[in-house]
Amino acid sequence: MARNGNGFGTTYHSTTINSHTSVSRAGVKRTLDDFQERQNGGKPVVLADITNRSEFRPSEYSQRRALALTPSATSNPLLDLSHPAYGLPNQLTQNLASLGIKSIYPWQSECLLRSGALEGGVNLVYTAPTGGGKSLIADILMLKKIIENPEKKALLVLPYVALVQEKLRWLRKVVEGLSKITEETGNDQRQTHFRTRGNENSVKVVGFFSGSKTKATWHDMDIAVCTIEKANSLVNAALDEVTVGKLGVVVMDELHMIDDESRGYILELMVTKLLSLDQNLQLIGMSATLNLISMALPQPHEVEPLIADRRNELLNDLRSTNTGLDQILEKTVPVGVAFHHAGLTTEERDLIATAYDQGIIKVIVATCSLAAGINLPARRVILHGAQIGADLVGPSMLRQMRGRAGRKGKDEIGETYLCCQKSDLEAVAELMEAELPSVESCLVPGKRGIKRALLEVIATKLASNDESIDDYMKKTLLYHSINHDELAKMVKSTMSDLQENQLLYRTNDSEFRATLLGEAIVASSLTPEDGLFIHRELRKALQAFVMDGEMHVLYSFTPVQAAQININWQIFRKEMDGFDESNLRAMDFVGLKPSIINKMALGGTMKESTKQEIETARIYRRFYSALQLRDLCNEMPIHAVARKYDIPRGIVQNLAQTCHGFAAGMIKFCERMNWGALAAVLDHFSDRLRAGAKSDLLALAEITFVKSRTARVFWENGFKTVAAIAAADVKDIWPVLLQAQPKKLKLSGPEEEKYCEKLINKANVISACATRLWEKQMRDELEEEMEY
Repeated sequence: MARNGNGFGTTYHSTTINSHTSVSRAGVKRTLDDFQERQNGGKPVVLADITNRSEFRPSEYSQRRALALTPSATSNPLLDLSHPAYGLPNQLTQNLASLGIKSIYPWQSECLLRSGALEGGVNLVYTAPTGGGKSLIADILMLKKIIENPEKKALLVLPYVALVQEKLRWLRKVVEGLSKITEETGNDQRQTHFRTRGNENSVKVVGFFSGSKTKATWHDMDIAVCTIEKANSLVNAALDEVTVGKLGVVVMDELHMIDDESRGYILELMVTKLLSLDQNLQLIGMSATLNLISMALPQPHEVEPLIADRRNELLNDLRSTNTGLDQILEKTVPVGVAFHHAGLTTEERDLIATAYDQGIIKVIVATCSLAAGINLPARRVILHGAQIGADLVGPSMLRQMRGRAGRKGKDEIGETYLCCQKSDLEAVAELMEAELPSVESCLVPGKRGIKRALLEVIATKLASNDESIDDYMKKTLLYHSINHDELAKMVKSTMSDLQENQLLYRTNDSEFRATLLGEAIVASSLTPEDGLFIHRELRKALQAFVMDGEMHVLYSFTPVQAAQININWQIFRKEMDGFDESNLRAMDFVGLKPSIINKMALGGTMKESTKQEIETARIYRRFYSALQLRDLCNEMPIHAVARKYDIPRGIVQNLAQTCHGFAAGMIKFCERMNWGALAAVLDHFSDRLRAGAKSDLLALAEITFVKSRTARVFWENGFKTVAAIAAADVKDIWPVLLQAQPKKLKLSGPEEEKYCEKLINKANVISACATRLWEKQMRDELEEEMEY
């Protein structure tokens, strides 16, 4: 155990689930033949003691040879979460039992009871194989903390939006009916004419991720489930508002992401800031990789009627999305096959993942990154090729992917096959035996992290002089990774760069302070490099801003990360040829030249060797992405934009979602820089960005399922206000939804009836949402009148 700056000790708990562990825990196993015989209704199972078999060779995947009998709560009472040793409320254990968690593994019990983390007195970093039950440990520690300390809040950090959404749904089921432990107090709340619903002592779980519209405060939630970037922004905001004292526990899943070149440094700088706080804050980190068709599947007519019906329901659900039913999925879903990758929209990915989890889809084809990231357990994992691009897959990624096989609660056995070229065989053999690489800090100059870390720690006033900066750096992973003299030189050089770029300055008493620009960059969650780029672009906008068109404001809202996409120069030239005078002026003001675009369309190459050439190319790519935002804001459906620019629809949706958060950051940037007029211009347009529609549809777009083209179809059918939809009968709403579908349907008989039934259900949701919005408008108007 090690001590750290927040007064807690840190326990490192390493768990390996292999044949040795299973034998020592269970003592006996049953063989695979015994298991199959039991499944086939044969003779009673005979337990086989394999510990003394001379031919037994321990293996990580020894379940292919023998199958472990998982210890139960009857043989070990501590494997029951309702045991008094854990001190968990009955409602929590009942909820977990209803979700299939009726007992835990011996290693989980040991981790909870022997690490000291259950009492909240130590931090905890632990590792276990994928599918071994890591998340349950963190969930229990986090929930126990906030239940017993009702004023404290929890932060759960995950690397991907898909994981955040999945965890959000899971936690809301876990905390259903759960109440925090509070003392009896009087009701000193101000009386209002409208009482708020819900139990104030219930555990509230809120999600924060790119594309979400959440604007909750600490008061509105108990657990914040968020991506790495959102978590860092929440911590910065809490430090700025002096509310970070309410934070009681921070859980970081996939902690190996601290080694990720593009995002790892954000995680490390956030953790370092938390370690610098002088308060009782518990940190919990976990990872699995920390170093401490048609011929094989039944045809539709051969499938069980129940499964066939559910696959047809899945097809109808996919048809009712904004993008309509993909032509390939239309052919593969009936035989139980689907694909899952970033090119699909969020709605499509959620529907397919859920169907796979429920057994409706039997085979799923996914990219390596998704296979390693999202929770898609399988009986068999087949890795087609050992390379990602030109590089061999790494040991961590390989272990994550093969860990999908045989997940607890889904299957008792699992197997993984890796198919590779003969030329890769030797490298793959070494890969299978390779040790996990050491996790390295990303707070190094080559990975840009240290510059942001130092700027943020000074802007948030966690450090202000050489001594406090040195103390801060001692809490980083980087401090334990490189020579300390080298680190000191690195810090000194980085501080000089920040001062040279006018992000920091030094006072007469040798204190460091963030400049107005430095504070604006931190407030808008930008890296120093991206912040300086945005500052230069907005400075140009202050000198000349095109107000009689959309392109200039949309360019300002386009995320800087969009500058990494490839441009189809023929499409770019075609769009430019259709520009009016205001759009051409916007091009000129941001620095684009029609002659360059024409040259590129004819096969030219844009140079990116010097710093100036790289920035120029970045502006062209960003403007090209702004063209896609323009079409989305003018009610062009996502699938139509994807087809027009020849890019996956999931990429278009991701652009639309990320620009929401980026737009908010740009408005905050302008406000911090005291550019009030520019902030007002951007803020006025941000509502259109969220709605994906023109100004006349903004009110309708507040209704669930009524966005973009769907809102326009309602408008054209006479439903021009929220009140009009609230007053309408459902039988008048669902035909409008049918009219708004992206593709004409060719269904008949029962399939058409089921599809219409889904639209009617959606119409009921729309009607209910419109009614709530209209009632809220009426209450707000009434309260305003009463105030006067």
